[in-house]
Amino acid sequence: MKGTLFIVSTPIGNLEDITFRALRVLREVDFIAAEDTRHSLKLLTHYGIKKPMISYWSGKEKVRAEEIIDKLLSGHSVALISDAGTPGISDPGRVVVKKAIEERIHIVPVPGPSACITALSVSGLPTDNFTFIGFLPPKNTQRQKILRELVFEAGTLIFYEAPHRLLEALTDMDQIFTERAAAVVKELTKIHEEIFRGTLSDIMHQLEKTVLMGEYVILVEGRKSGRKTAGDDAVEEVLSLMKKGLKRKEAARRIAEAYGLSKKELYDKSLDFFGTEQ
Repeated sequence: MKGTLFIVSTPIGNLEDITFRALRVLREVDFIAAEDTRHSLKLLTHYGIKKPMISYWSGKEKVRAEEIIDKLLSGHSVALISDAGTPGISDPGRVVVKKAIEERIHIVPVPGPSACITALSVSGLPTDNFTFIGFLPPKNTQRQKILRELVFEAGTLIFYEAPHRLLEALTDMDQIFTERAAAVVKELTKIHEEIFRGTLSDIMHQLEKTVLMGEYVILVEGRKSGRKTAGDDAVEEVLSLMKKGLKRKEAARRIAEAYGLSKKELYDKSLDFFGTEQ
């Protein structure tokens, strides 16, 4: 008989933010698969939990996933945890879950903290429609390309960012999204938790007075319908055709004809929004 894989959410900072169910599962399973066993031992020791552990940090996830699956196929129960929050959400875990699904192993979610949802709840931005992006690419050109593709998203945008890239990311966002409302949340549930609200440029000025360290969540309001023009609609459709494989020039020609616009003006406007690729 196959064992059960439990996907267990753990605190993102404050060790008190764990459910009774999560603690029970961690005490009852045969093995605990942790992103970093040294980090997770702090939580387990705090609650007096001693279990055999398997490390599956990102560099070894594919190899260790096989070991975890073998344990499950042998009838053992395994709790999958990450360093903080919910496994698989900008953390290792997806490979293990995918392989478990392929092997028809029973998977049980044990919900709990998630930094993106926690940050959204205190941001003051719309919560009825949002898009979680996670970490942006470290290179400027790649990061800017993704941000341009998100310009027309109506829902609140949620990003994770490292402290040494925070100001670069916010600068790109301010240039591409202009004066949108935003929030930056630092060190959620920890001693140095701090929330910065305002426009993107306001927040950058606020951050100049602080030491940039720890973990950050960036939230940016979506594009409001009132900001959109017919020309913007046309540019969005150019992007849509480009995503399907058309070159920019051909995409601009087709949409310009459909909207009765200047092909050159639409082409140039698409460059302003989405850069020089294609």
